[in-house]
Amino acid sequence: MDSRVISLVRTTFKAVLATDDGPGRLTSSFYAILFTDYPGARDFFPAAMETQRDRLVKALAYVVDRLEDPDNLLPFLAQLGKDHRKYGAQKAHYIAVGGSLIKALRNFAGTEIWTEEVDAAWQDAIGVIASTMLGAAANESDPPVWGGTVVEHREILRNLAIVRLQLNQPMHYEAGQYVSVQIPSRPRMWRYLSPANPANENGEIEFHIRGVSSGWVSPSIVGHTQVGDQWLLGSPLGSLGVAGSNDRDMLMIGCGTGIAPLRAQVLEMSHRRSNPRVHVFVGGHHPCDLYDLEMLWQLSLTNPWLTVTPVVENDENPWWHPEVPDFSAPGMHRKITGQIGRVVAGLGAWSDRDIQIAGSPSMVQTTKFRLMAGGTPTKNIRHDPLY
Repeated sequence: MDSRVISLVRTTFKAVLATDDGPGRLTSSFYAILFTDYPGARDFFPAAMETQRDRLVKALAYVVDRLEDPDNLLPFLAQLGKDHRKYGAQKAHYIAVGGSLIKALRNFAGTEIWTEEVDAAWQDAIGVIASTMLGAAANESDPPVWGGTVVEHREILRNLAIVRLQLNQPMHYEAGQYVSVQIPSRPRMWRYLSPANPANENGEIEFHIRGVSSGWVSPSIVGHTQVGDQWLLGSPLGSLGVAGSNDRDMLMIGCGTGIAPLRAQVLEMSHRRSNPRVHVFVGGHHPCDLYDLEMLWQLSLTNPWLTVTPVVENDENPWWHPEVPDFSAPGMHRKITGQIGRVVAGLGAWSDRDIQIAGSPSMVQTTKFRLMAGGTPTKNIRHDPLY
């Protein structure tokens, strides 16, 4: 796409979102058009559409913001294409979605903004998106979905559980990647989870899940998962993974269950002969949120390249978790009290490190901005898309 096409797409998209309740009106219009013109498409989506609508706008914004950065955009679209195989998406579905999106955008932009040139620019952009996703899907040899049987469900806290699955066949993923999952009690409500262990030939995979009070899926996983439940998993996504070179030391910052993709990486690295220095900051609101600290600390005792530092915002556990012990061990770094982004940024610019951040979108953004304000080069910081 040339600069004129990119400019027209970006300008019209931002103009539509800038109107009163622009994102909500756009997504409502898009899905209304899609389900009216292509009734069969409704079967691909969950009954409750709130999360789906929000995810659509965030994904579109992510793509539009990176139209001038094909080195990052095209791999992202390729992974989306691989992931969409789980829906059975075909070329006709991409045509339906693209056409419905253009209709919805045209309705809100109006004739003064939506000119023939703008229409052509959006057709071009959607063509690139669709062709990249379809091409990646066509070249993929792995299955579109994996089946998994729950073999362990362990509640660590009242709102946090560890779930282990036995897959029907091994999944080859890079430590640090994430996958979409569907549980039997929430059909078509796919959610992204990061494996907390590296891939293995036995097809065993572990997830750490915190129940979000307003969520549809995570509370059901934490509170109602049973051994024997059958899950579905989509293709591995993301590129957080272990750096390919040992030349640059690493800084990993994880909060809550965001530690899972970082945990998978250090576990994988513990089986390698040579590693860079790795400093892991494990964060949480309360000491009980550092539920995996003991494992990471024990790992550091036998791997001198690994340093683990705990950070908590509050020194005491909340009243609803009084029974959770506060792990500590001789020689371990003392817990630092404070907001994790502020703590890490206050210890230096880390300009010589390959930096990974994992956690909630707000935690990732806050930590990233604090590091950048402290002099950390943006190009050194990596995290998964926040959508």
